[in-house]
Amino acid sequence: MQMVIDESSRRARALRQAIEPLAGHVYFAPECHAAYERLGFAPPGTLGNVATPDAAAYFTSRGAAMGQVHGPVVAAAFAVFEPGVVEAGVEYGWRLTDAATISAARTAGAIAHLERVLGPCPAGTERVTALLTRALEPLRSEGRPLFAGLRALDLPDSAIGRAWRLADCVREYRGDSHTAAWNAAGYDAAEIGLVGELARGLPARTYVRSRGWTTEQLDAAQERLRSRGHVDGRGLTAKGTWAREAVEVATDQQSRGAIAALGDDLDELIGLLEPWSAALMLASYPALTIAERCDAARIVNYPKEVSR
Repeated sequence: MQMVIDESSRRARALRQAIEPLAGHVYFAPECHAAYERLGFAPPGTLGNVATPDAAAYFTSRGAAMGQVHGPVVAAAFAVFEPGVVEAGVEYGWRLTDAATISAARTAGAIAHLERVLGPCPAGTERVTALLTRALEPLRSEGRPLFAGLRALDLPDSAIGRAWRLADCVREYRGDSHTAAWNAAGYDAAEIGLVGELARGLPARTYVRSRGWTTEQLDAAQERLRSRGHVDGRGLTAKGTWAREAVEVATDQQSRGAIAALGDDLDELIGLLEPWSAALMLASYPALTIAERCDAARIVNYPKEVSR
């Protein structure tokens, strides 16, 4: 039986897709990588046609929204990464810099990149900002640490920077909500990585490798999934497909406040963001074949302190 996706889920996913290039460009922006390198982090790696973040810089810069917290706190918030890898990266990062400094570097780098690609105030900026502000108003922060941390930060002075920060808040809200959904469904982090890549049509143990899991950890997670009837020798079973989609639907449902707040104006927001997304995808996102996407271990450079 195939799960029926209702209109609220469809619109929640449309919002996610619309804001992703604006929110997520920060992870590929060369201006951000250069700022982190000036703080002492390793140079970025490469993936296809773009630079990719040093792992310690990624963990520390994104986690800094929560303040000067220990590595296990960042690992808990990021959730899908192997905890030891995150903890080592964050503790290393805090030896190089502090939360306020790297958070400011992340913001400055993101704005510089956006202004280079889109200009300081591309068409529709004020309206995008107003709509994203409206979408965020009903969203609550309980149980959502990354979202709460971002919401506590001041908005940038830059017009395009404000739009980016608001989109980043929407993105982290869904991410925190997704973590809550798969935890409630009984998955652990390695398991959700394995079923997630299969649900997206990727070969097993490709993208999940970018999250730092060892072969032994993935073997154990695979066996747990097999014992519950979620995977077999051919991939996801019908039961596994249903369970993974139920997690996505539960995630969608947590965005209903934003979807209701936007109402019919969601379509306008999507339309305004389309040319921005096209420019950012061209400038900042990997142009990859499916095979290249599956070589996901190149996405991050794990800190030397982590031994495997």
